[in-house]
Amino acid sequence: MHLVLAIKDDWSHNEAMPKLDKQIKREHLLDQGVSLLMAQGYHGTGLKKILDTVQIPKGSFYHYFESKEVFGAEVITHYIEPFIVQLAGHINNPELDGLAALNAYFAELIHEVGQGDFKGGCLLGNLMGEIGDTSDICRASLKQAVKRYRDLLAVGLEKAQTEGRVRRDKTAESMADLLVNTWQGALLRMKIEQSVAPIQACCDDLLGDYFKA
Repeated sequence: MHLVLAIKDDWSHNEAMPKLDKQIKREHLLDQGVSLLMAQGYHGTGLKKILDTVQIPKGSFYHYFESKEVFGAEVITHYIEPFIVQLAGHINNPELDGLAALNAYFAELIHEVGQGDFKGGCLLGNLMGEIGDTSDICRASLKQAVKRYRDLLAVGLEKAQTEGRVRRDKTAESMADLLVNTWQGALLRMKIEQSVAPIQACCDDLLGDYFKA
């Protein structure tokens, strides 16, 4: 009886290992996808380059993704997740009010961008300009990513409204939309200015002035 149980346990372990290995390789593909699409764009990143970077054969790629287009869409979802987690961490910090949480979050982003020599910007903004109107699959993924981000910003702004820190004559959603749109434009200008000044001005003008009660 004990022998049978031991065999079953060993079989379950062996069964789980390939699934875990596949998930690890899939995550590695997505991580490299973010780096490559940031550096070279969607059209500038060939499938061979992706495969060479992660060192898997071409046939194996289709075990993870149906096509390069599906891969691009999943890279977008993968890319936004850490930003959602980072932003939520600030908003849920009991030591920060809503406005302070948003200021702390964007201060971190500005520092990180400055450390990166102003390269890359935002993958969402880059891909919106490159394939936002040519790939339905990627466009849907971009819309969902932007919506998740915008909705979470709105949560922070609504919290700040209830605390009397942010104006109430505008909806939290409309201010979140303005913040996303202005931030994306400022990131593009940052690239040509080679300075964090445009994105710093975005935060100063909106969070530090226009939004304040």
